[in-house]
Amino acid sequence: MESKNRVCDTMVCAMARMIRDGDNVFHGVSSHMPMVAVLLAKAMHAPKAVHLNIPGGVDPVLRKLQKYTSAGPELLEGSKSYFPLMEVFDLSMRGGLDVAFLSGVQFDVWGNVNASVIGDYKKPKVRLPGGAGSAVLIPTAKRAIIWRTKHDQRTFVNQVDFITTRGNVDKIVTPLCIFKMENGEMVLDTIHETSSLEEVRENTGFPIKYSRIAYTPLPTKEELSALGRIDPGNYRNIEF
Repeated sequence: MESKNRVCDTMVCAMARMIRDGDNVFHGVSSHMPMVAVLLAKAMHAPKAVHLNIPGGVDPVLRKLQKYTSAGPELLEGSKSYFPLMEVFDLSMRGGLDVAFLSGVQFDVWGNVNASVIGDYKKPKVRLPGGAGSAVLIPTAKRAIIWRTKHDQRTFVNQVDFITTRGNVDKIVTPLCIFKMENGEMVLDTIHETSSLEEVRENTGFPIKYSRIAYTPLPTKEELSALGRIDPGNYRNIEF
């Protein structure tokens, strides 16, 4: 459990550091980790970042995080204003959404995202929820940051079974590492201290490219202290 918590906190802190002061930042449903990352960034280095979400609460003051939702009515309580989801889509298509935290089920070396089916589209092994807002937000947000709590060869494949959305992925944060897009390909950015290059290679279905070996900075004492105040119930860890 301690190791899992450490990985989770490393991922959350890494996502928080990707948020810049003044960014308009959106996260969707089932998104405890990026939700906490947004709150952490606002508490640490990006107080002017704007927190947008599914219910439409802008910069909500969360007195208590909910265990089972990152899209509940509490995100409207104490918010500065109301900005509904349809306006988020419009904002993104107008170039005003700086960061969108989204996910998927399969990813390939070209940055394509599959959230639709596993196997043949007409006769799939598994039919997935589909792209929903990600099909709009990933191509149009200034930076689409993907997180996924699984990193194996079924998740990171040479070619996705179905392209739900393509292009514009900035970073992908996993329990093992962070990928970045460079010249149209996914390359290794940093490796978490809890992992290794060998483990990343063994669990990725395409050849790993990198220009240098770098490690993801560990959470600082200040970040861990802030996480304890923001999420004392450790609900960010329920995604694992």
